[in-house]
Amino acid sequence: MAELFWVFNHLTLLGVGGVLPFAQRILVEDKRWLRTEQFVEMLSLGQVLPGPNLINLALMVGQHFFGWRGAVVALAGMLAAPLVLILIVAVAYASYAHTPLVAHALQGMSAVVAGLVIAMAIKLFPAVQHHWPNWGWVALSFAGVGLLRLNLLWVLLALGPLAVALAWLRIRRG
Repeated sequence: MAELFWVFNHLTLLGVGGVLPFAQRILVEDKRWLRTEQFVEMLSLGQVLPGPNLINLALMVGQHFFGWRGAVVALAGMLAAPLVLILIVAVAYASYAHTPLVAHALQGMSAVVAGLVIAMAIKLFPAVQHHWPNWGWVALSFAGVGLLRLNLLWVLLALGPLAVALAWLRIRRG
């Protein structure tokens, strides 16, 4: 359980907003605690549950190995050091937020985070089930958010229940 704590504590210190690619590499490739398919399943579930994806993932991984105690330990690992660091950063940001160097650095970091998310998507692509209906949902989501500029929440509220209902019917029919 100590290793579980330190792995998730380490994960939270690896990046700003782009930790999921590191989580995939550490949990699947380095530690081999999960198979790629398990990681994709847990991440998918974590994305539809309320709360941050990595917190949800930590809770599921901790519970998977050690039950509720593992979930608590993984959550504590996720929150310990970042809580201290964010308090320090908040104080520093309040003092230096309007400095041009700080503003430019934050803009550059957003591009890096976008690249990390794209790299993770490319790595996980082979593990996703490639059925034509799934690509239809991807296209509808992209059209709603990317092309029509609809609010992501409204797109999820419209497409989510419909996709779940159709998947449930498909499973029921065998």
